[in-house]
Amino acid sequence: MKLKYFLSFIALIGLLASCSDDDAMTLLDEIQVSSSYVSIDVAGGSNTITLKSKEAWSFDAEELPAWLTVSPMNGGAGETTVTFTAPATLDGRTTVLHVACADKKQTINVIQGLAVVSEATCAEVNAGPESKTYRVTGTVKNIVNTTYGNWYIADETGEVYIYGTLDAKGNEKNFLSLGIEVGDIVTVEGPKSVYNGTVELVNVTVINIQKSLVKVEGYDPEDATIPVEGGTVAVNLSCKTNNGVSVEIPEEAKDWLGIVSVAGGAEPVVTFRAGANAGGDRSAVVVFKTTDDKGKVYTAEATIYQTGSIIECSVADFLAAPVGDTQYRITGVINSVANPAYGNVYIRDWSGETYVYGIGAKGDFEAAGLKVGDVVTLVGKRAEYKGNAQMSGAVLEDVKHVTALSIDEFLDKEDNPNVYYMLTGNITEIANTTYGNLYLDDNTNTVYVYGCYPGWGATGDNRKNWLETANITVGDKLSVIGVKSTYNGTPQLANGIYFSHEKAE
Repeated sequence: MKLKYFLSFIALIGLLASCSDDDAMTLLDEIQVSSSYVSIDVAGGSNTITLKSKEAWSFDAEELPAWLTVSPMNGGAGETTVTFTAPATLDGRTTVLHVACADKKQTINVIQGLAVVSEATCAEVNAGPESKTYRVTGTVKNIVNTTYGNWYIADETGEVYIYGTLDAKGNEKNFLSLGIEVGDIVTVEGPKSVYNGTVELVNVTVINIQKSLVKVEGYDPEDATIPVEGGTVAVNLSCKTNNGVSVEIPEEAKDWLGIVSVAGGAEPVVTFRAGANAGGDRSAVVVFKTTDDKGKVYTAEATIYQTGSIIECSVADFLAAPVGDTQYRITGVINSVANPAYGNVYIRDWSGETYVYGIGAKGDFEAAGLKVGDVVTLVGKRAEYKGNAQMSGAVLEDVKHVTALSIDEFLDKEDNPNVYYMLTGNITEIANTTYGNLYLDDNTNTVYVYGCYPGWGATGDNRKNWLETANITVGDKLSVIGVKSTYNGTPQLANGIYFSHEKAE
């Protein structure tokens, strides 16, 4: 521990000694700071810098660790004194903040005490203080980004997310140069951070890589997928020990996935079988283990997939479903568009609203002429981002384009049950409160709306008394989607689907 402390002290002296050079290199015209390094006593306290800005500026609040207070967090043009405050700590800690002005960012390093590296288990990292630097040894469980080096390290106590891995020269975005694979035993070192409740070791340095003695070399079929009617997948392995390979299927998958055979030798082949799948898509991560002559365990993992039926459901049921590979079919109205290039949208039916993270590939949304108000049927997976539900990998199965018209224009259209329109006007009369039959006027004309339902897909009792529930009354401005029809010689908008409304003043 004394040696680690001494090395950290030398590193800190070098860091502080280079401050003036670093400031000169990072001097920006839009925003300037008196120092890009802030030191706070380990016993707790405050320190200040002077910030000069030509425009409004702000710190990124998401970067601020729980132990540090910065005041103020934003300001306008001119000169501002910024104070950094932290309570006492037993361990040294550091963090990096960014203050933005216009389209430029200034980096500020905050240091409290001396950052001492602690060797720890995954459980100790998860329970330990934020911004402390840890050294952890574990098995590579899953690699999620091969550019930045985002992956999971696991030991017998748990797992930790690695957010960024430096290469052998300390550079970012060069993870593949390290040759790290799932199953390798790796020692890394880096500071702990917590982002949206997830514990991370950030921009770790790789201390040691011990290649796994068992490795997945390929699959038959290549996509490792069993068809919906059932079948087999063979996993081809390489094993550099004479102790054979054992196989573990997760408990939750044992009711549908089994082992047909295990062929041994230096290139083992393990064959898995699954019967017909009456549910949605499913998958299981199987683990292969071997030991060296000293009893040390090495592992490799493979994901076996099985295609399933597509589950058709309401948005509410989709939101209640677990994150996974199951395919869901939902239909709803495009309520808003977050990114037209990628087709990131919100869709809504009678039961709720969900975010769709991309419809098809880049450009597909615009090429299909999709817009707010259109009714789309999508198939995709239940996913989640920062705790928020979303559909991912969405494929467009059907679209009903909706045209916004004035009531006068609408009345000139031919009856057609397959062509949808959106009308907007003020409610002049509610003829039936149970089903929402009402009259709408937009100053060009008046039309009878035969039913105003809470959203796409509502049936039975879900259609009834909705206007009262939503507090929609005479005088309110209503936008409703429906088709043109005629009853007893009177034209009407039939089977209206609520889109939006504004209360009368």
